[in-house]
Amino acid sequence: MLQLNPPIPMNTPKGEGFAHILIDYGPESDLYWTVLITATGEIWTYANRHVRASKNITLGRTDPSPPTTGGSDPIPMRPRSVESPERS
Repeated sequence: MLQLNPPIPMNTPKGEGFAHILIDYGPESDLYWTVLITATGEIWTYANRHVRASKNITLGRTDPSPPTTGGSDPIPMRPRSVESPERS
């Protein structure tokens, strides 16, 4: 877990906001961004594939693609365990 200083402006399915925390569960998991939504003050955590960096003309990012809503992918709070066969 990493606190971002300064926060990074992001586009999310709920609108623009600032990412304050980055969560990395390891090489077999997405990065997760905790974003404070500017318009509503809500705090949401999104998988990396569901957010985009905001427009930045200086860096040549003039028209970033909008993030996808991603359906109903749950956000795991811990790694999933491998199911073991039942013992008799």
